[in-house]
Amino acid sequence: MESNVCWPYFDPEYESLSQRIHPPMVGIDNDTYGDCSLVMVDSANRHGILLEVVQVLTDLDLIISKAYISSDGGWFMDVFHVTDQLGNKLTDQRIIDYIKQALGAKRGPATMEVRTCLGRTVGVQSIGEHTAIEMTGTDRPGLLSEISAVLTNLNCNVVAAEVWTHNMRVACVVYITDELTSRPIEEPDRLATIKEQLSNVLKGNDDRRGVKTDFSMGLTHTERRLHQMMFADRDYEGPETSSLGEDGKPIITIDNCIEKGYSVVTVHSKDRPKLLFDTVCTLTDMQYVVFHASINSSGSCALQEYYIRHMDGCTLDTEGEKQRVIKCLEAAIERRVSEGLRLELCTSDRVGLLSDITRIFRENGLSVTRADVTTRGDKAVNVFYVTDASGNPVDMKIVEAMRKEIGDTILQVKNVPSSPRSCPIDTTEKPRFSFGSLLKSQLERISYNIGLIKS
Repeated sequence: MESNVCWPYFDPEYESLSQRIHPPMVGIDNDTYGDCSLVMVDSANRHGILLEVVQVLTDLDLIISKAYISSDGGWFMDVFHVTDQLGNKLTDQRIIDYIKQALGAKRGPATMEVRTCLGRTVGVQSIGEHTAIEMTGTDRPGLLSEISAVLTNLNCNVVAAEVWTHNMRVACVVYITDELTSRPIEEPDRLATIKEQLSNVLKGNDDRRGVKTDFSMGLTHTERRLHQMMFADRDYEGPETSSLGEDGKPIITIDNCIEKGYSVVTVHSKDRPKLLFDTVCTLTDMQYVVFHASINSSGSCALQEYYIRHMDGCTLDTEGEKQRVIKCLEAAIERRVSEGLRLELCTSDRVGLLSDITRIFRENGLSVTRADVTTRGDKAVNVFYVTDASGNPVDMKIVEAMRKEIGDTILQVKNVPSSPRSCPIDTTEKPRFSFGSLLKSQLERISYNIGLIKS
C-alpha cells in the first residue's frame, strides 16, 4: 500500500515487525450471498487502516454496497459487501491476490498490475516516472486551457492529470515529463520557471485566498491529494445552504452518544462510486478515529453512520466543531459531483494534445468543471465535464460543431450521471446498527477465520 507524504514518520522496522507478529487476515467469500462478494479484513489496529482498506477497494473500481466496521481496542475487524461496477462478484484470482498483497495479508511475488472491470490498470508505479505538479486557486472558464498551454510552451508533456472544482475553487494534480527525453524534470532552474509561470496563470483578478503551486515528492494517490488540497484551501467555506436538504444536498447530523463516549456522525446522500472513500478520507485527514461504522446503500441513496472520537480521545463537544465537520463532509461529497455534459476523448497521444483540445473548448465558450486525463500505452483517454461559461447546460449545437472539428469518433458525448442534488432523501430512516449485532458479526467472523464456522 502506498504511503502518503502528509502522514507523520513511523519507524519502518516497527511497522514491519508489527505486521510480522500480527499479519492482517483477508478473506473473500463468494458463497454466502448470491449478488455480492464479502471482503473480510481482520488486523492489528492503527490510525488510517480503514482508509487504506477502502482506498484499495475503490481503486479497483469496486462498489461497496454495505459495510460493518469495528476497531475498538487493539484490533480492526470489518466486512464489506462488494461487486465490480458491472455487478459481478470478485472471481478474478489476480484481483483477489492484489487485494491481499496490498493489505499485507499475502507474501511472495507481488502482483504488479491488474486490470479493473472498467479497463483501468492499477498497480505499483515507479516513483521516478514523472514530475507531479499540485495546484490550487480560483476557478474560472478556460483555466485548464491556459495551464496546459503554458506546459506545452515549456516543452512539457502531460501524461496524466485530474482536476476538481468546488465552490469557485480549483485543485489539480498534473503529471508531466520532458518532451524530448520522456523523463521527469528535475533541473531546479527549469522547475522554478514552470512554477512561476503556472502561478501567474492561476492568479485571478480577485483571488483573496491566493494560489499554490508545488511539486509533490514521491508516489502520490491523486484523489487523496485532491481532497487534502481542497481541504487546505478551505473550499468548504462556501455559501450557506439549507441544512435540511431542501436543495438536495447531503444531510449530515452529529450527536453525542454519552453512555458509550462517541460522537455519532450520520450521513444521508445520493449513492455513487467512491462515496465511502470520500467520507472516510475526510474524517481521517481531520484526525478523527472511526471506532464503529455501518454503511448501507438502498436504491439510489446511501446511509452512513460513524461512531468517532478525535485522536486525543475527545468527542465533538462544541457546536462550532460539529458544524466544521459537517461542512467538510458536505464539501468532500460534492467535490466529486460531475456537473455538466460528459465528453470522452480517445485518440493517439501526442505532445500538446490536452492544450489543443481545451483551447477548442475555450474558443467555443465551454468551461471544464472536472477532468480526468490518462494515457494508456500510446492512447490518450480523457474525460471532461463541461458547462457553458455561466455554469449552464451546453448548447448541443456547439458540441456537434466541436465534434466535427475534432472528429466524431474521437470525441464522444456520454450520458451525464444524475447529481446528488436530485436525490430524494428520507431523513426518518436510520441505519440499522447496534453494538449487539456488531459484536455478533465480529464473533462470527473471528470463528470464520479460524475455521470453526463460515460467516
